[in-house]
Amino acid sequence: MVVVQWHDRRMETENLSAEVAPVEQVVPKDDEPKGHKVNGFSLVDSSNEEDLTPPSVNGHHSPVQTKKQPAPQVIEVQPTIEVIAEPKAKPKMKEYLDGPDQLIPSEALFNCLPDGAVKLRVGTEGVAAEKPISVPTMLRRTVERYPDRTAMAVKADKNADWTRITFREYEQNVRTVAKAFIKLGLERFHSVNILGFNSPEWFISDLAAIYAGGFAAGIYTTNSAEACLYCAENSRANIIVVEDDKQLKKILQVKSRLPHLKAIIQYSGKVEAEGVLSWADVLKIGEEEKDDELNERIKRIAVNQCCTLVYTSGTTGNPKGVMLSHDNLTWDALAIGSYLQLRTGEEEIVSYLPLSHVAAQVVDLFITISYAATVFFAQPDALKGSLLPTLLEIRPTKFLGVPRVWEKIYEKMQDIGRQSTGIRKTLATWAKSKGLEYNINRMNGNNTPTWGYTFASFLVLKRVRKALGLDRCNLFVSAAAPIASDVVKYFMSLDIPVMEAYGMSEAAGAHTLNTNEFFKIDSVGKTLPGMQTLLFEQDASKQGEICMNGRQVFMGYLNNEEKTKEAMDAQGWLHSGDIGKEDENGFLYITGRIKELLITAGGENVPPVPIEDAIKSELPVVSNAMLIGDRRKFLSILLTLRTETNLDTGEPLDKLTSGARAWCQEQGSSATTLSEIINGPDEKVMKALEAGIVRANKLAISNAQKVQKFKVLPKDFSIPGGELGPTMKVKRNVIHEQYLDLIESFYN
Repeated sequence: MVVVQWHDRRMETENLSAEVAPVEQVVPKDDEPKGHKVNGFSLVDSSNEEDLTPPSVNGHHSPVQTKKQPAPQVIEVQPTIEVIAEPKAKPKMKEYLDGPDQLIPSEALFNCLPDGAVKLRVGTEGVAAEKPISVPTMLRRTVERYPDRTAMAVKADKNADWTRITFREYEQNVRTVAKAFIKLGLERFHSVNILGFNSPEWFISDLAAIYAGGFAAGIYTTNSAEACLYCAENSRANIIVVEDDKQLKKILQVKSRLPHLKAIIQYSGKVEAEGVLSWADVLKIGEEEKDDELNERIKRIAVNQCCTLVYTSGTTGNPKGVMLSHDNLTWDALAIGSYLQLRTGEEEIVSYLPLSHVAAQVVDLFITISYAATVFFAQPDALKGSLLPTLLEIRPTKFLGVPRVWEKIYEKMQDIGRQSTGIRKTLATWAKSKGLEYNINRMNGNNTPTWGYTFASFLVLKRVRKALGLDRCNLFVSAAAPIASDVVKYFMSLDIPVMEAYGMSEAAGAHTLNTNEFFKIDSVGKTLPGMQTLLFEQDASKQGEICMNGRQVFMGYLNNEEKTKEAMDAQGWLHSGDIGKEDENGFLYITGRIKELLITAGGENVPPVPIEDAIKSELPVVSNAMLIGDRRKFLSILLTLRTETNLDTGEPLDKLTSGARAWCQEQGSSATTLSEIINGPDEKVMKALEAGIVRANKLAISNAQKVQKFKVLPKDFSIPGGELGPTMKVKRNVIHEQYLDLIESFYN
């Protein structure tokens, strides 16, 4: 049983948002009071009287003792002659002109103001002690070392040739567009919103906004016009860059409600709307401008100020603007790359995941600059079927996928496997058993290949990797959401060990990661060097809330101090809201989420995800499962089945997938559509679903955690339907409201 004591984590110290004061060195001098250290990480006390002892890495928070405030004095004022003094002139704020790698003095661990600065959490050893650098410096260094290496490559369409851009040209384009942005009215600490599929223009716009002293803010292409409005308004967007007419229409709908907006740019397709600039227009404007103003902007850049906004998916309310500093991004790129032992100037990747998500942005944009990797842009319909041809052509050396991408490949491979017969099927089954055996042995520390694995690799497994365009790939990563262990094991059998990563936007991406050397099934890996993890308020089973610390921790939520204080405690620990445990070897396991915990009418805490995953594991026909039971007498569950998807709209169709149809046939059903199963109802399918739930219930740790009723919903969850967020996370509150009558029927 997971016992979690939830609490109010609001800051118990004074408001730090606007605090900007002379700063002590992060590494204290011998004659100065020492800060507290955790694994080489150091924080300097801001007061000799105030106890800011950080929580134990393996224990609990120590109570924070705040200074007693003197009682307010009441002063009686006698009537007197009023003398009006001349108002004092407002002191001019000091300008810092040693950028772009300067550090503005600050003792604040968080800062929600657009022009705010924070104290960097520089460590005392290892990668955590690396000197902070800005985004412009990171690109400049790579240009100096690899000026003629291809930085980016793109095709105008799938039949065109690759257009390549070197790192020298990359930097030149960034500076040209940055000058254009300034000319068009981009102010410091205002944003450039980018709304479109991955492209060189996306990358260049992002960096140009940073060079010009503004913020880059990617917006999900699935956002509605109102959602785009919220992000643009929240970030005070001066410029919005859109891909095409489809995205442009959203902005034109809300343009009149954006007082800070000064320019709209469309980088793909013919520009027809009045007042909208083409990409060629922007380049022309920038080429006609001198470098003086841009250089002045760059001189004002500081590594401990915000340069990028990543908006949360908004599954529980309005999106929050996660403020990431130069150091957050440049250091995180360095830390991840060094841990993975990336080969500078040799790596090649395919960019296709939404750049508005922190994982894709850190990997595709910042790590590639840091390690001089080449980015090949997939076609915009990559997730609708064109990704495979790109992979076959590029044969990347590293590959990042979200769980849904791995699941789609898994389902396709399963379909192919069902069509195999005879000796071919026997050989494939044998080869996969040897592949799984070898990778399980590797996971347990035995890297010696058996003769069986060697033959299986030669005859089958290498050919499978080649058929997927992954024969050169030596690292396969899944991020952004949990991946099912069945899917992981399947790819291990193909000798494609998928390494799960864990992090959050507020931690600039990855915090823990499995690697080819150290990995465990169902684990999200070990904490990256230079970062710290603690489990807060552990229960008897040593499970607690996962908290993070290090240079990757964000500055705060833009203009939202209240939410920032909820996420970050007084010592600077970022509270994830996830429940986890750590094994004796340092591998972290996610066991639930605090906000998703169900508390039954009997008072038992039930984490829904393990139960949902167990049912999906028993029933491969199930696409999504959502557990019900908060303040209820027993648990019930809503199920959706796997159906085909409209590739143009992303909406689920009625037709079952080939895998789902095959499963139905195994149960003795001839159903080919979801409506056939529901309208019948199809007794054979329903009986099989019930049997799967019974099997999953055998894994329950108590009777209170057994599912007693279920219902198949009339459609799968989707982004257009509103049940899923942009990162494919289930919006439980939306689904609960949508199916409230059905849920009540379980208990009436």
